[in-house]
Amino acid sequence: MIRLAYLGIDILLPVLDSVLKENCEVLHIYTCNTDNVTEFNTGIIERAKENHIAYTTDKITIDDLKYLKEQGCDLSLCAGYYHKVPMWDGFFMLNVHPSLLPVGRGAWPMPVSLLRGMNYGGVTIHKMDADFDTGDIVLQEKFELTSKDTLISYMEKLYDKVPEMIQKLFCEYQACISNAIPQGEGEYWRCPTEKDWTVLESMKVERADVILRAFFGYECIYASEKGHYEIIEARAVRGDNKGQMFPLEDGYLEVTRYRRPAMRSQVKI
Repeated sequence: MIRLAYLGIDILLPVLDSVLKENCEVLHIYTCNTDNVTEFNTGIIERAKENHIAYTTDKITIDDLKYLKEQGCDLSLCAGYYHKVPMWDGFFMLNVHPSLLPVGRGAWPMPVSLLRGMNYGGVTIHKMDADFDTGDIVLQEKFELTSKDTLISYMEKLYDKVPEMIQKLFCEYQACISNAIPQGEGEYWRCPTEKDWTVLESMKVERADVILRAFFGYECIYASEKGHYEIIEARAVRGDNKGQMFPLEDGYLEVTRYRRPAMRSQVKI
C-alpha cells in the first residue's frame, strides 16, 4: 500500500476525494488558511476529520518531510497548495497542475487560459523539482474550452478528468513514475494582477465578459469615475445602460453575488 502526505486547499478537493477511494493511506494533510469567501479549506479539513487524518494549516518544512519519511511515507501529493514546498532529495513529490504543461506554468493558469481565449485546458500530474511546474510529466489530460466557459466550468471539466487519472496513478504507480516524460521547453504565465481582473466602465461588453468569465467566483473590480466596486459573480450584457449601476459602453453588468466599494483598488480611470 502506498502511503502519502496530501497538500492542498478545496480548489482541487476532487483530487483528495479520489485519493481516498484508492488503495493508499493518507498519513497527514497540509492545507492553508483561506478567506473561505472565494477560496476554501473547509472541505479539506472536513475530509481529514471524517477519515481521522492529522492535518495542519502550518507551512510544510524540511523537518516535516524528514518526519514523514521516518513514518514510512512514500511521497507527497500537492494539489492547489499556496506555499512553495521545500525540496529534499530524500523525499519524492508529485504535483497536480491545472494546465496542459509545459504550457501554462505558474500559480494561476486557469483564468489566463480564458483571458487568452484558448480552445483547450488541461490537468497534469508531474514530478516536483526545484523550479515551478517543470518536473517530468506523469499523467495528463486535455479538455475543450469554448467562449461560454467560466473559471467555474473550467474547473468542472478538470474535475471530470481527475478520478480516472488518480485511479491510474495508484493502480499503475511504478509504471507511471518510470514512464514519466521530461517537459522540455515550456511557457511560464505570470500570475494575474488587479489590472487583469478590472472591468472599466468604458469597456465594451465583449471584453468585459471575457474578464468576468475568467475570474468568475473570485473578486473582480468594476471601475468608473463614480467609484470602484468589488464583485464576485457577474456577467456583461448588451443593452441600454441608462440607470444601470454598472454601465459599460454598450451594455451593463448583471451582478449575482457580492458587490461593495473596493477599499484598496490601485486602478485609476
